[in-house]
Amino acid sequence: MKKIITLINFLIVIFVFGQKSFPVVYEADYKLNYRISNAADYKKETTFALLINENSSFFKDMHRYVSDSLMVEKKLNSLEEAMKYTTDFRGYIGTTAAKLYVTDEINYAYFGYEEPNNISWKIKNEFKTVAGYKSQRAETTKYGRTWIAWFTQDIPFQFGPYKFNGLPGLITEIYDTKDDYHYTLYTFRKRKYICRSANIATNVKKLTKEKVAEVFKNRLSGKLRLNEQYIESKEDLEMLRRNAFQAEKNYNPIELSIY
Repeated sequence: MKKIITLINFLIVIFVFGQKSFPVVYEADYKLNYRISNAADYKKETTFALLINENSSFFKDMHRYVSDSLMVEKKLNSLEEAMKYTTDFRGYIGTTAAKLYVTDEINYAYFGYEEPNNISWKIKNEFKTVAGYKSQRAETTKYGRTWIAWFTQDIPFQFGPYKFNGLPGLITEIYDTKDDYHYTLYTFRKRKYICRSANIATNVKKLTKEKVAEVFKNRLSGKLRLNEQYIESKEDLEMLRRNAFQAEKNYNPIELSIY
């Protein structure tokens, strides 16, 4: 019987994260303030949608949420329209109790990997109000950063933004100690529907997380090789190479390490 239940759970996961559609019961929307370059004196801002059901969640940038929906409905018909929805965060993250399922878009190609869902939290006896919800503090060290999270037991779902989850309530706010990445809940609502555009990735190349991280690291040099053929001036070419090297050096990803 245990083997049958395990098989059923596995098939549910394959169905949920292997299809474009995702059954949504609730939606939590987050604002992210972030510093993607160590050279920048300012932060950028974007928003995300966290789609939730009883057993899993699906996380994506709001720009992609809208543009993917328009694409599925065949209402996004030109490059000019698509450019309105550009974002630094083009990936999707599916979360279950056991695993995280990640699809990233890099240079217009899709790469996918899985990783264990194994965040270890320290819950503190400290409280504050976030987005109108009484929230309790928790801390963890993950992906090369120390994170401070606030969660509310008023919303009994163990999910949160990005890959963060596993607390006894929805995460209402989370940020690293350098405050490079700061998520804050601004809306939580019931939304019972089937999201047909949850993951529209096609021809996804399955890799290990280590390999995907390597692809990310090399993406700037890849763009450089693509542009070199159009540059005749040695001075311009050298400047392009310096700028690409500096951009890669100053890149400040949310994950400073893969574990």
